[in-house]
Amino acid sequence: MSLFDHLQDLWRSLALAPSPPPPRHFFIPDEVARLYRLDGAAGIDDQTWNDLLLESFEEKLAPQASIFARQVLHQRLRAGIDDAACTAQRVRLQALMDDPARLDAIDASLSTLRHADAEIAGMLFQDTAPASPWWSRWLWLLPLALLLSLAALVTLPLGWVLTLAALAPLMALQMRLHRPLEEWRATTRALHALLRTTSLLGGQGGQLLEPFVAARPRAERLHLRLARSLSLRMIPGAIQYADWFAAANVTFYFKTLRIVHAERALLRECYLACANLEADVALVRQLASIGRWCWAERGDARTLVLEEGIHPLMDRPVALSVTLAGKGAFVSGQNASGKSTFLRMVGLNAIAARAFGFCYATRACLPALPVRASMQNEDSLLGGESLYMAELRRARELLDAAGQPPGICLIDEVFRGTNHLESVSAACAVLEELSERDLVLVSSHNLVLAPLLSERLAPFFIDTASGRPVLAPGVLRNPNGIALLATQGFGERIEGRAAEVARRLSRHLAQPDRA
Repeated sequence: MSLFDHLQDLWRSLALAPSPPPPRHFFIPDEVARLYRLDGAAGIDDQTWNDLLLESFEEKLAPQASIFARQVLHQRLRAGIDDAACTAQRVRLQALMDDPARLDAIDASLSTLRHADAEIAGMLFQDTAPASPWWSRWLWLLPLALLLSLAALVTLPLGWVLTLAALAPLMALQMRLHRPLEEWRATTRALHALLRTTSLLGGQGGQLLEPFVAARPRAERLHLRLARSLSLRMIPGAIQYADWFAAANVTFYFKTLRIVHAERALLRECYLACANLEADVALVRQLASIGRWCWAERGDARTLVLEEGIHPLMDRPVALSVTLAGKGAFVSGQNASGKSTFLRMVGLNAIAARAFGFCYATRACLPALPVRASMQNEDSLLGGESLYMAELRRARELLDAAGQPPGICLIDEVFRGTNHLESVSAACAVLEELSERDLVLVSSHNLVLAPLLSERLAPFFIDTASGRPVLAPGVLRNPNGIALLATQGFGERIEGRAAEVARRLSRHLAQPDRA
């Protein structure tokens, strides 16, 4: 073996040495969503994302994952995956579940990814070539000028002036490029973590890791090309002197910019392989901790079955079951009975089934459709938008999206920002139109809507009489809004008058005019 080969093996062993435990890096939501935004796929809109608390769910899915896995999980959640990809994902997850020892070994290798403290998907998946200033090709003149000035310092009385003149552009260059150089150091750390992980996984072998085995030699070569000189690293302080007096870091910056752009195909391959594998591992770990889950069947656009479905964000989730065949659902219930939580549970499970192929239930059959929600509309003092105007805007957005493609539409307390008569009238018209194209689930305290929408929405109510909520067919018969007056000390006179008015209005509205 030649001296060069020995040195290369030494450098590889140093470069691929085990790292200390990774810290927990913070990334803003826009960085986590970068891969999804670059992909351009249509997916869950921002209001649905916020209404269904999906950012919190995403955090629970992978609390210790790297930015790479978090970006892939976000992309799957927002855009969903097709049947073929869902089947392949299920095979991968099951293979990891069936081999705990292999799962632990893979997870240990993937921990290297968690050292990355920079988001690099934006750089890897854009085709914009890096711009190098014209003067970057002449950087070699700066250290040469410094050496000549040092020689002049010995031979000329005013040689120090030439030395200062040679040092000035070197110092100015460091100050001008300080921020880009620091950002690029973080970027190269992330790239090294990616390439190091590819090498570690490629050394394990096995069918699940075939992409890493194929990419390993190229990843190791690129890893060496993106590293600083071995001679500089082995001499204490050499890198700092080379940077300040020879602009070595600036030269390295522009050189590695060009290398990374030229090697984007390999880096994308490594990114997707590592990120998808870590995302799969995170999902397996999360399912092992949650207890109740099942593989979801994919049904038609008007069929939805959830048996004992739960919401994974709840500390003590209550299991509810629902079956829809052909119609949507009108859900009523007493105050604080869990109507909003039920809608969120259905929405989150529908999204999980579409993105990951599983649900938090004992059995599930769900359409692989986008989910759209309207649950947390609010008035905006700064935006000059009242609650009702916010509800109208969101209703218009849902109508524009309905049927393009068909989706699951979740609406909580529709049109509560206007008077009762107009609220019922507007809600009836909008929900009728929506339910023609989407599978609609709506909750409301306006019980008169139930008979008006019975042809399109099957009535359900959350029955809490037994102390354990159950979703039962029918419309709520014993609302508790007036009963709660007593708990707040309004007095018998107010309570009695409220009950009397409620009885009169109920008799009047129970039989809507069908003429």
